[in-house]
Amino acid sequence: MVSDRNDASSPVVTTSRRSHTGAWVVAVILILVYALPLRGLLRSQGPPMEEGFMLAFPEFVLNGLRPNRDFLHLYGPGSLWALAGTYKLFGVSLAAERWFGVLQQVGIIAGVAGLARYWGRLMALTAGLVAIAFVIPPIGLTALAWDGAVALLVLGLLCALEGRRRIQNAATALKFSFSAGLLLGLGLTFRPDLVIAATLGGCCASWGLGNKFFKRMIAGAAIGVSPYILHLFLSGPMNIIRGMVLDPVFKLRGGRGLPIPPSWSQFDSVLQRVGAEQLPRWPAPISSPAQLALWFWVLIFSVFFILGVSIWSIRRERARFNARALLAIGALSLGMLPQAIQRADSAHLSWVSCVPLAFLPIAVLELNHLLRPKANNRRGVTLAIATAALLLFAVTPHFTARIYADYTAQSFGYRRTAVPITHHGRLFYYGRPEVQGAAESLLARIDSISKPGDRLFVGTADLRRTPYSDAYLYYLLPWLTPATYFVEMDPGMANAEDSRMPSDLASADVVVLSSIWRDWSEPNTSVDFGSLKSTKVLVRDFCLDNSFGGGIYELYTRRPKPGACPTGTTPPTLPPLEG
Repeated sequence: MVSDRNDASSPVVTTSRRSHTGAWVVAVILILVYALPLRGLLRSQGPPMEEGFMLAFPEFVLNGLRPNRDFLHLYGPGSLWALAGTYKLFGVSLAAERWFGVLQQVGIIAGVAGLARYWGRLMALTAGLVAIAFVIPPIGLTALAWDGAVALLVLGLLCALEGRRRIQNAATALKFSFSAGLLLGLGLTFRPDLVIAATLGGCCASWGLGNKFFKRMIAGAAIGVSPYILHLFLSGPMNIIRGMVLDPVFKLRGGRGLPIPPSWSQFDSVLQRVGAEQLPRWPAPISSPAQLALWFWVLIFSVFFILGVSIWSIRRERARFNARALLAIGALSLGMLPQAIQRADSAHLSWVSCVPLAFLPIAVLELNHLLRPKANNRRGVTLAIATAALLLFAVTPHFTARIYADYTAQSFGYRRTAVPITHHGRLFYYGRPEVQGAAESLLARIDSISKPGDRLFVGTADLRRTPYSDAYLYYLLPWLTPATYFVEMDPGMANAEDSRMPSDLASADVVVLSSIWRDWSEPNTSVDFGSLKSTKVLVRDFCLDNSFGGGIYELYTRRPKPGACPTGTTPPTLPPLEG
């Protein structure tokens, strides 16, 4: 039978030596499972744009540049400032960025396991393992703002529920309430779009505990989000509103969205197709695209199933702590769900699934308790563990078990496909040897023709289409100044008619254009041709200095004066205007 010892009405919270030992056993198992693929993850390819800008942006901040004023950053300043502090202490490096990513992922796993321990150590272990399976695969250890935000939110929710559990001790409960609000607020400085998740989860966790508890949480949250005051002062209100709200919502969505539901027979995402080609074959009853489509529906079902079971449990036993905890977890999951719907690829589904799918087995356990309240709990535990196994090995094996196994194999020296691109002590991993050779030749040539402080522009081979960027090049060339606001190239924004990209390009000294993403094809507006203005600036002001890797990268330098290009360089031409 599911334990009711943690009801809000319980007068005392006690622990025993045996419970401490059990908690340590769970922690050690989770650490070992997480550590197995860690060496492979640290030496694997990262996404060139996403990991590139998480390496470059915090260094820009250290150099005095400001997000949303000097460069586009779609999210809050919290992750950039946290990484900038890390780089200040440990130096700007891929290792520092990825270990910060490890810290964020461990925060998610610890928060999930900590919440799940209300249903026992075995459920804490089960939920933690499911969280690991969904946290690792999306894009390795890249220290994205989403992971940091989710880690802070689940830890904040854990504090709120601990306050609820200890409500008989008012002073302790209020300390937990304040800590909960602080963590939830800090999470919103990483990802402000999680405000619904933070609000729903926090309100459900504190529901019925009185104004003092709730006000203390609000006070903590106010302090947590207070860095936005500094951000508004440094970058300017209109720059922030345009960069974080208006442009992403009204310009970007059409170029990033994917069909809902996902296609059953093929991947809609370019990055999904590229990633699938690099993974080993893995037996499964249904294909990878079909698993993705099934996963989408299972995720949506899980969120509402958790909410439904928790509401039923509360109606049955209003003071039951576990029911209130499950409701708060379901509410948090509901607020996270838009991230999966806006772009239904495996990365976005994984980012959301690490919470609701980790608690789907626990919701099954709770349902068993509701249906058989006086029966032995063994059946419920068995059903819960079976649910977790089905999720990982029947519904999503190509996106969880296979990727975990592949990274683990890489940790022990098998199937290593990433190759290092090195430049003046800085390192970035790429999954294609031909790109490595082209990039290192490009970087050596840039060294010979540029000087510190020159302005660098990195873009796409056809500047009318801006679906992706090799932003990692800014990190490998830190002595050059970014020439464009659009380090992160986004369709509908960088290539819009009213974009500032043409004037940014006109200010550059060195231009690198990449053809790696020339064949980008998704069922959205990212394939549409945008403004020709930037291309006209390229033709007018620059000459082709050299091409590397058979056209993978092209390097352009500024014309010394209007007219013919110098000897050894080639004048660029306008692309065909079809489309």
